Amino acid sequence: MLPAQDPDGAPRPHPDPAPGRGLSGFTKRSESVYDPFGAAHSSTSISAALGMAVARDLDNATAKVKGRPQKRRNAIAVIGDGSMSAGMAYEALNNAGALHSRLIVILNDNDMSIAPPVGAMSAYLARLASGGAYQSLRETAKQLGKLLPKALYQRAAAAEEYARSLVVGGGTMFEEMGFHYVGPVDGHNLDHLLPVLKNVRDAEHGPILLHVVTQKGKGYAPAEASADRYHGVVKFDVISGVQAKAKPNAPAYTRVFGESLIKAADADDKVVAITAAMPGGTGIDLFGKAHPDKTFDVGIAEQHAVTFAGGLATEGYRPFVAIYSTFLQRAYDQVVHDVALQNLPVRFCLDRAGLVGADGATHAGAFDLAYLCCLPKHDRDGGLRRGRAGAHGGHRPRA
Repeated sequence: MLPAQDPDGAPRPHPDPAPGRGLSGFTKRSESVYDPFGAAHSSTSISAALGMAVARDLDNATAKVKGRPQKRRNAIAVIGDGSMSAGMAYEALNNAGALHSRLIVILNDNDMSIAPPVGAMSAYLARLASGGAYQSLRETAKQLGKLLPKALYQRAAAAEEYARSLVVGGGTMFEEMGFHYVGPVDGHNLDHLLPVLKNVRDAEHGPILLHVVTQKGKGYAPAEASADRYHGVVKFDVISGVQAKAKPNAPAYTRVFGESLIKAADADDKVVAITAAMPGGTGIDLFGKAHPDKTFDVGIAEQHAVTFAGGLATEGYRPFVAIYSTFLQRAYDQVVHDVALQNLPVRFCLDRAGLVGADGATHAGAFDLAYLCCLPKHDRDGGLRRGRAGAHGGHRPRA
């Protein structure tokens, strides 16, 4: 939803970026009417869009009672397949399916991790499944089915589930959560995509999940060849793709940490490393090359990463959890409940601590000292020397 007005009805301005600062790297409500919700940390879009959809429904219910015109506004969440590894996304899907609010979720799958689109038949099925006639017929069948005796209804439901699985394939999971699944659709073929988007936009019932398959960096050869290097970029040459990064005089913290952790693991076979979808940004990629069997990238799942480390620690291992400071905030209950209160020797290695200007306020590690120093029996290490010592001794959490 793209609100053009503030709650009081006044038009929301579109401010020019401050001189020398430019635009934010992520959506920011104060910056544009086209930024309906601030974002930077992963997997929040479905929850936010569901809140907007329910707010719309409540407003329309009030308008109906008072005889006022109702608004037809679409709440649309866009989420990548990588972000679907976070539990928050499934919490939102589960709640949306239960509320039956008219919500549209567009799943941008650029790793084809769920299902690839297969030619014209895939496009035809997507148009069919997203069309109003199909959805109305299906909704009517559901209502009629409820009038059947229980035994017949259960058999009909089982038959419908089997038939649905033949059409939606990899979308069965979303259908079971209460969504109407459409796709997969080739996101680079506009002749296939646009009709489906129009059908989804005009749908009377919800929620709907549209599965769009894309290629990261498509159309720009350097990005296609090395998509991970174009997640965030500095000034670069458009022809060659070479980024103009200044060479530092000192080695990067991530390299120093990664090499130090390798030495610790060489000396102690109980040392393991865990990261949450940020191996390159934390130095764990270096450790992974040296000790692949002791490296665990759990995806965008910080909560799981911390408790997983706690489980390893109970069995005598010495887990090092390397996460950006700003992302560990998402797993604070696990740090407290699953590690600190049990006094488990988990080592938290917080990258990007302090004020890191490039990515803005959402990525600043400004709160780690406050939220870790208050924990009981929690050692705060200020350097790698103490961190290396911690790999071989100590029986309490460290950060």
